[in-house]
Amino acid sequence: MTTATVTLRYSQALLQAADRLGLPATKLALDRERIPLSTQDALWQHLCAHSEDPLIGIRLGLSLQVGHLDIAGLLLMSCETCGEALEALIDYLPIIGEGGDATLMQEADAVHLRYRPQYATCRAQRAEAVLAGIVHLGRWSTGGHFGIRALHLAHPALDDPQRYPGLLGCPVQFECADYRLCLEPQTLRSPLIQANAPLRDQLRALADQHLANLGEHSLSVQVSQAIRQAPCASREEIAAQLALSARHMNRRLAEDGVSFRSLREHELRRLAEDALSRGSKILAIAQDLGFSDESAFAKAFRRWTGLSPAQFRDRSSN
Repeated sequence: MTTATVTLRYSQALLQAADRLGLPATKLALDRERIPLSTQDALWQHLCAHSEDPLIGIRLGLSLQVGHLDIAGLLLMSCETCGEALEALIDYLPIIGEGGDATLMQEADAVHLRYRPQYATCRAQRAEAVLAGIVHLGRWSTGGHFGIRALHLAHPALDDPQRYPGLLGCPVQFECADYRLCLEPQTLRSPLIQANAPLRDQLRALADQHLANLGEHSLSVQVSQAIRQAPCASREEIAAQLALSARHMNRRLAEDGVSFRSLREHELRRLAEDALSRGSKILAIAQDLGFSDESAFAKAFRRWTGLSPAQFRDRSSN
């Protein structure tokens, strides 16, 4: 079993922010590209023990910069839209740190980005740092068009509740069922100010390799990779590639909280968006992704994004 790690750059971001806040230096050894999660635990214990501000997590999160998120941060900023960036964040979060995971849930009138921390040490402060970082970078990357309805925290307020909206600039609710950001639906369509489709494609390839090097070999990741390589393959064919029966694969994916259909649609959407950004013909994309005709592809693409393929391509070229 591999040891969970965090990118050195995120740990350095915490130390840099702590120095600006006047906190004493730590003697922890941060001398590797990937820092064990146990060392990250000790770093947070040091920060929380020496900070006089109970909201140290939010202060640190609001100081994050793109480079602190390693190659994943560069990839996020090069995406076309906020929605694409949030989906990339979910996919490549392990590059930043393997201490939690995230999911994006879309409803008719709202979008929810849920974060699930898997650590116990300084859990509240660290979760606040993660969400504050997303708020900060979301606003920066969209030029301020990052519509937040509310931020949900699963713990009680660590200080005067009124400090939270003052720092974060949005309503904050406490002792909720989970950690999440509730966003306006149109936020997913907000263009990013540093969008760069060719660079995004290069960074995604590097990020995929980085994930593989981390030993990110969960079944859902393997299925997603197989779908990307063979988007027309059936459920049974993908399962056979992984030496599983389709039924066994479905059962194991369900244990991870996902389904083959959701993974396939996610990957087809990514492939479609990439191809449209490159200027590929819509009919060719439909055929490459296994749709019966251009109309069926357009219907699916509109369901995924709220845009027609032509509208998405026009927006990407502007």
